[in-house]
Amino acid sequence: MSSEPDRLTYRAAGVDIDAGAALVERIKPHVARTLRTGVMGGLGGFGALFELGGRYREPVLVSGTDGVGTKLKLAQELGRHDGIGIDLVAMCVNDVLVQGAEPLFFLDYFATGKLDVDVAERVIAGIARGCVLAGCALVGGETAEMPDMYAAGEYDLAGFCVGAVEKSALLDGKRVQVGDMLLGIASSGAHANGFSLVRRILERAGKPWDLDLGGSTLAEALLAPTTIYVKPMLQLLAELPPHAMAHITGGGLTENIIRVVPATLALDIDASAWPLPPLFAWLAETGQLSDAELWRTFNCGIGFVVLVAAEQVAASSAWLTRAGLAHWSIGSVVPARAGQPRVHIARR
Repeated sequence: MSSEPDRLTYRAAGVDIDAGAALVERIKPHVARTLRTGVMGGLGGFGALFELGGRYREPVLVSGTDGVGTKLKLAQELGRHDGIGIDLVAMCVNDVLVQGAEPLFFLDYFATGKLDVDVAERVIAGIARGCVLAGCALVGGETAEMPDMYAAGEYDLAGFCVGAVEKSALLDGKRVQVGDMLLGIASSGAHANGFSLVRRILERAGKPWDLDLGGSTLAEALLAPTTIYVKPMLQLLAELPPHAMAHITGGGLTENIIRVVPATLALDIDASAWPLPPLFAWLAETGQLSDAELWRTFNCGIGFVVLVAAEQVAASSAWLTRAGLAHWSIGSVVPARAGQPRVHIARR
């Protein structure tokens, strides 16, 4: 038989179940602030329950999953964990929103080598804040403590969102036509895309975190949480429905808007129609990025795009102004031409 000193425990192997239980207790108040109609039960079950009820005649469920990429590396290096959870929610709910869906509920996955309850609570509090901003419920998640999988102080995140839309109101791009105009809505920064390139540029520049970028430091500009567009866009859909919408994520301006445009159509975008924010100007100059690389990697100050009929531009623009959303008319839908790129971006 093994002697007493030879006995192993899960805690000795690197997993602290008590720390996990303490985290659940800490996050309960944060989760409670996200509750909405339809949520059944609370934390602790094997599966989260949500009741659609009678709100929809022909509901279509729209789901999305995402992470925040290597923006996490900067948050961990700088010890700024409060906004990264908002990023996680935003990257999922903004995607679901594109098809006209209202985000209903959200789940998160938090993985680390050794659970730091204080850090995890700050991250999950941010997730809850993001859910409040999006109007969806944080119905559950998973905290995984996996020794030897991550270096000390590291963690990873993934998010999962489910939304719903009336089948007749589903945005699938079929309404887009030649002459439609693109209204680009301002981003809050780089959001959560392109950070592998950002980190290489930072290394080249010596990580000047306190560099002034016109009202914020470089660190603040890079870690600004992703804008959540859900509530104003759902209201716009109810009052002045656009023909399509696009979330500017990985692939930047070059690859995202075209995803909601039929194959027979193309986009003509005027990159001088809006001011390039100082963060992107600094990245472009310091990284010696070509325009093509800049537009394909980053949102360049445009986080969300609505495609509207030409006769609706004035009304839609006025509505966005009343909603407090900075925006610009950035281009139009044109016929696709054989042998030509379907997205043309240039400064004019």
